[in-house]
Parts: sequence; C-alpha cells; structure tokens
Amino acid sequence: MQITETALPGVLLLVSRRHGDIRGFFSELWSRATSTRLGINIDFVQDNQSLSRAAGTVRGLHYQAPPHAQDKLVRCGAGAIFDVAVDIRRGSPNYGRWVGVELTATNGRQLLVPKGFLHGFVTLEPDTEVLYKCSDVYAPDCDGAVRFDDPDLDIDWGIDPATAVLSDKDRAAQGFADFHSPFSFEA
Repeated sequence: MQITETALPGVLLLVSRRHGDIRGFFSELWSRATSTRLGINIDFVQDNQSLSRAAGTVRGLHYQAPPHAQDKLVRCGAGAIFDVAVDIRRGSPNYGRWVGVELTATNGRQLLVPKGFLHGFVTLEPDTEVLYKCSDVYAPDCDGAVRFDDPDLDIDWGIDPATAVLSDKDRAAQGFADFHSPFSFEA
C-alpha cells in the first residue's frame, strides 16, 4: 500500500496495489496489520455505501461529533467523485482549510479523513457508488452538517452550486461562520 500525505496533515491518500490479469484485478483494500505497520491505527466498526444516480450530487459537508466522532476511509466503487475534507479542529493552524481529491473506480485511490474534519463529495458521473469505513457507529444525535457552498470555505467543487442535487439536510445546513466546532486541535 502506498500512502501519500495531503496538504492537510492527517488526511491521507491511500493506494492499494492491484494484481491484474485477463479476468480483471484483485486488490487488498484494508488490512489492519499492514495499516498498523504503516502507522495507521484505526479500528473500523462500520461500512457504508451510497449510490448517487445523477452527476452533480453533493453529499456533505458532514461530521459526527464526540463521543461518536468518526475516522472515515472513503473509496469509489463505481463512477467518480471529488472528495473533500475540511479541518474543523479549533486552534489548528489549518482551521477552515480544505483539500480535495478525485477518487474513481479506475484509479483505486482511498481518502482517509480523520476525526475533526468535515467530509463531503460531489459525484462526477451518473450512478456513482461510494463505499467508506467508519471508526464509530452512526449516532443521529451527534450528526451535523455545514453548507457545501459556503463562501467562507471557498471550495471549488467543479460544479455550479445552484445545480447541485442535495438532500433536505444538506440544503438546510448551517453556514461556516455560524458553526461551533466540537473538535479541538491537539499538537
């Protein structure tokens, strides 16, 4: 497995080796032993899957607050997404900064989004499937969202925000200026 740091410390790009032949390929996507050896010590407890029918579907920016904060390992099983993480740890030198990575079924990349980061993505193709592992279970009382198109974050989603396909939850999400982060930066 190849691990690459992004512009935000802690947000990692993981690429597993693919073994291919005339049938296609095989790839080990997650191994606790390999990850621990490489310095990633996360115990994932839940796997999630989403299917977005239309290109331009935005899911996010989401977080889950303590005591059920989640690390996420995100990959694209079909189609393509632009995946975004935003640092929301109070006191972080990177507070409010974001990083975005294209994840596709073809490139096999995975993005590790640690606790203390907003997470969201926009689909780049129709019928896009996203799969992600979480380090804690979903807890509705800890669930939160910030507007994906908030001008304070200035994220370049590559789409016209007015045409984004959104859930009611994401349409009603709070602005970044009104957001009070439950996360603190630990040096």
